Formats: sequence, C-alpha cells, structure tokens
Amino acid sequence: MKAMSLIQFGGGRVVAVETDKPIPGPTDVLVKVLACGVCRTDLHVVDGELPHPTIPVVPGHEIVGRIEAVGRDVTTLVPGTRIGIPWLGWSCGVCDFCRSDRENLCPQARYTGYQLDGGYAEFAVADASFCVPLPARYDDVHVAPLLCAGLIGYRAYRMAGPGARLGIYGFGAAAHIITQIAVHQGRDVFAFAASGDDQALTFAREVGAAWAGFSNEPPPDPLDSAIIFAPVGSLVPEALSRVKQAGVVVCAGIHMSDIPSFPYRLLWEERTIRSVANLTRHDAREFLELAAEIPLNTHVQSYPLADANRALSDLRLGRLSGAAVLVP
Repeated sequence: MKAMSLIQFGGGRVVAVETDKPIPGPTDVLVKVLACGVCRTDLHVVDGELPHPTIPVVPGHEIVGRIEAVGRDVTTLVPGTRIGIPWLGWSCGVCDFCRSDRENLCPQARYTGYQLDGGYAEFAVADASFCVPLPARYDDVHVAPLLCAGLIGYRAYRMAGPGARLGIYGFGAAAHIITQIAVHQGRDVFAFAASGDDQALTFAREVGAAWAGFSNEPPPDPLDSAIIFAPVGSLVPEALSRVKQAGVVVCAGIHMSDIPSFPYRLLWEERTIRSVANLTRHDAREFLELAAEIPLNTHVQSYPLADANRALSDLRLGRLSGAAVLVP
C-alpha cells in the first residue's frame, strides 16, 4: 500500500513509501482509509515537539475507514461497516485511571499516528474496542475532523463549564466546531485570533461568534470561561485577565509554549487553569451522538494523500480556515 511516513524525528515532513498492507491482530480491524483529517497534533509529531514517537510512524488520527477484515476475537464489528479511529488507540484497562473512567490518563496508553501507525495511508489497523461509530448524516471528508478537533474540543468545552459567555483563543478546526455547539446551546462565543489574522475573525463570525477580535483585545463583556486552542503559553495570563470571578481557563492543546510568570491577582478570586489530556471512549460516544443531532457544518479543505506535506505546511503557516483532510 501507499503511505506517508515520518522517518526522522523532528524532520518536519513525511515521506511517500510503499509498504505491506497491515494484517489485523486477534482484536483488530483492518480498514480501507476513506479520509483522514490533518490535526495540529500531527504537526507537533512531525515537527518533533512531542517526545518518543515510534519512528518510522504513519501519522494521522482522524481516520474514517470501511472495515475490510476483522481479527478472530472481534465480535462487535463486521466487514463493510464505516467506523472512526481516533487518537486514543489502546489503554491497559487495569490501572487506577482506566478503572475510574479516566483511560485518557493511562500511563501505558498508546496513540494513533504517534506510537501506532495512523491514517496517512491507504489502509490502517486499529483495536476494535477503540473504534467509534460515525453519524450517517456526514460524508467521509466532513466527518473526519470530528474525530479529534471535535472530540478534544468537546472535552475542553465540557471542562469550561456552563457559563453563558465563552471565549475561544485560536480559531481553527476545533474552535469552529465548538462554536457551533455553544451557539446551539444558547451561549455567546467571543472569538480571539492572532493579531492581523482578519481571515480568522471573518470565519469566526460566519460560524456564529457573537464577537471576534484579536487576542490582545478586551471582549465587550467579562467571560465566564475561556478555551485556548492555540499552542501559545502567553495566552494563559491573557485569558485569565478576561474571565470573571470563579472563571475557568482551559488549555486544550497537547503541546504549548511555556507559560510566562504572571501576577497572582489574575488567578485570585477562585479562577482556575485546567489542561485537557487526550480523550475517552465515553467522550467519543457522547460527542458523536450530539453531532448527529445538531448537525455541525465542518469546513474542510481536501488534499490528495500524496500532498500531506502541503496540508501540514498550510496548517503550520495558518493558511487554513477550518480543517485539512487527506483523501487516499
């Protein structure tokens, strides 16, 4: 099969390879990849910002695939079914975290496109119990971003709490999905983008933000909570200065530059800083059921599999509104 593989840690690009079609193990499924989203986490893996990836590795963890074969112990899935393969590829099931519905924190967990080969390929394998059903109302390309931008974004959104005014820093794939959910639930979204990024401000307004401005601007009203999708540590004290008493600031990325020191008064009055780590299968079920009801309008730009480096570059340089999706 054809695949785009990371063969050098921190190399900044993937390489076209031809390799053997994978064989499913006893608990695995083999899927023909129909589409695979390009996530900022892929960029962190390719650029060497996340430690200890498997090398070589095929990136990609927003995989939409149709099952071609199942392992001998798989009884819940059958060939022909369309499924999603997300970031969490395996957890041990026996540690304290797994036994308390926090498998996202399992110390032995393995992740798709990082330690396990992912979806920048014509075929992929995954543990059947970590695959997720997909809403039928979305086509392959438009459902792909829901599998990480949507899932991680939704976990961050729940952690932000139920306040009426939500700030979102960094307006890309995850932000445009979560904005639609917040608006659907009657909340006001205040969108913040990097200085000079007028395209992001326009995009935010198009998907329902009540206000959009640059990250160093004050919103028209104090925020109840804020989610930071941009991997920029200096946005933490900035967001803290915009949330009111008991406000919550959620750091939603797997990687972020260092947070600078800031005066204690920004944290005082019971403000909270939280981080989001990975996702659980419960997150996936809950979010995808919600996505089937609303529905969400995912803005995507499709690329051929061979153009994976161009998609990564467009994401790196901020040339995308919405999400990039590879189509083998």
